[in-house]
Amino acid sequence: MSSVRAYRQILRRKSRQIRVGNVLVGGDAPISVQTMTNTPTADVAATVAQIQAAERVGADIVRVSCPDQESALALKQIVPQVSVPIVADIHFHYKRAIEAAQSGAACLRINPGNIGSAERVREVVKAAKDYGCSMRIGVNAGSLEQDLLEKYGEPCPEALVESALNHAKILEDHDFTEFKISVKASDVFLAVAAYQGLAEACDYPLHIGITEAGGLRAGTVKSSIGLGMLLWSGIGDTIRVSLSAEPAEEVQVGYEMLKSLGLRRRGVTVISCPSCARQNFNVIKTVETLEARLAHITTPLTLSVIGCVVNGPGEARETDIGLTGGGNNTHQVYLSGVTDHRLKDQNIVDHLVGLVEKKAAEIEAAKIEAGKIEAGKAAEKAAENAAE
Repeated sequence: MSSVRAYRQILRRKSRQIRVGNVLVGGDAPISVQTMTNTPTADVAATVAQIQAAERVGADIVRVSCPDQESALALKQIVPQVSVPIVADIHFHYKRAIEAAQSGAACLRINPGNIGSAERVREVVKAAKDYGCSMRIGVNAGSLEQDLLEKYGEPCPEALVESALNHAKILEDHDFTEFKISVKASDVFLAVAAYQGLAEACDYPLHIGITEAGGLRAGTVKSSIGLGMLLWSGIGDTIRVSLSAEPAEEVQVGYEMLKSLGLRRRGVTVISCPSCARQNFNVIKTVETLEARLAHITTPLTLSVIGCVVNGPGEARETDIGLTGGGNNTHQVYLSGVTDHRLKDQNIVDHLVGLVEKKAAEIEAAKIEAGKIEAGKAAEKAAENAAE
């Protein structure tokens, strides 16, 4: 495969690094993908099932709402049953934050200025330190402080940034810096401008998202525009795509965004044509079936499925596995960009699934072998140092 060209490289903003459970956020860590449950948190079985579904498609972090004591305490049962770190979403009541930290939350999503006196903030910070929690300062255009609305007249980038920095200072004054910040808005222009301003004003890791983006289709488009602009300019350490859809859908869309920008890859990236009268097989149905059949593959690799020879060979040269439609129901298969063999119509999906699974297994085996070699080298080096 060809090397990554200079014009494809994104220079990420330099930020400090924090830890959300076992996930690093910021610095040189991969951009993590988050989602949020929509079940009643106190319904432990339903919430665990939804978190586990998000885990299966690659969620790195999952947020749950803790509006009351029952929800906060339910984390004691939820956290042991899931693998990803849990963020407790807290609004206003400081005791919910303390209870969530005690119950196993890895992070508290909170606005320090909204939970009362300095003493209450101090108690929340103490709980976060005692139980190893990080925090997220979550500023939202729909819930800006009244004094900022009076100062600026309306939600604007400057107001969002000022709110975020005010909350950050409260935590800094309590000697707490293990936090990330978000400044979300449902308006793409407002959100992007606010994140750009915040990125210049501080080096804290940023959680990016376009809030209340809409349903699966409209929300995906809206989020892709806003988050795409930010990610392309190097802004964003962790993302959530906010959709009126199942949490697992948010995660899958998030990964597709990161894959399209070359920032992070998980699973099979399918390059396919929209199809036209030149197609030599049913491209749309084939791709739809392939995506469903290949959903279990987590190894990053590329598959091109092109209906005719106009663009097919060129795309195949750039992918791990490629299929180009040909005449007489006979199509060309490429492996690692090189012509390999021909294939008849009726075998397309099964054959490509088999090739992808084989390639994924080879890649994973090579990783294991490389790890063994590195471990051996490290052991040899340690032995040499001990001998000296």
